[in-house]
Amino acid sequence: MDAPLIGLTTYRQRAAWGVWDARADLLPTEYAASVEAAGGVPLLLPPVAAPGAATRVVARIDALVVSGGADVDPAAYGAEPHPETAAWQPDRDEWELSLLTAAAEVGLPVLGICRGMQLMAVHAGGTLDQHTPDLVGHAQHSPGGDAYGSIEVRTAEGSRLAGLVGATAEVSCHHHQSVATHPGFTAVARAEDGTLEAMEATGDRYCLAVQWHPETRLEIGLMAGLVAAAREHAAS
Repeated sequence: MDAPLIGLTTYRQRAAWGVWDARADLLPTEYAASVEAAGGVPLLLPPVAAPGAATRVVARIDALVVSGGADVDPAAYGAEPHPETAAWQPDRDEWELSLLTAAAEVGLPVLGICRGMQLMAVHAGGTLDQHTPDLVGHAQHSPGGDAYGSIEVRTAEGSRLAGLVGATAEVSCHHHQSVATHPGFTAVARAEDGTLEAMEATGDRYCLAVQWHPETRLEIGLMAGLVAAAREHAAS
């Protein structure tokens, strides 16, 4: 079977490269590299406003990764912005929420990464804690700047996640927000301070989200699981 096509949602913001300084659609290379290393073909999915675009895209890919990025608009879950909540992008929120709706309708495999996990919770009717340091008393989950925090997570025995990464894992994280409520999903990993670090849907569909950044360490377990699910979806 041909390598499955894995859609990756992207940023849309100002960026500089070569002689250019302009708005761009972009994503760190680690995302595409991790998909390719796991046997998939990456396809970048910038925000699209056209009606029905998400349905058409989902019909042409074999799995979806909702990538990391800026804070989710608090209005999407009925909250006022915390002073530390900033730089949300309504066009990206709307696009990714539409992709998640279209994916659910056809049983498309989905992996959420960091912001992607938060958006998946919001899509399901859940809410976010807008500034995790307020709850845990430290900034280890996001040390600042372009640095990743390094934390240990413990997974739930018998979960899909545990089967992919093991009972414990040392992971890279960069988030100041976290999931508070997650209807329809089961909590399957937590940090030592109690922060929810992963959730998955019940049933056979690969619908899993992690608060950390597996692409930065080429954690093949998670992406290999997604690619395997994408092959099954394509075959069906």
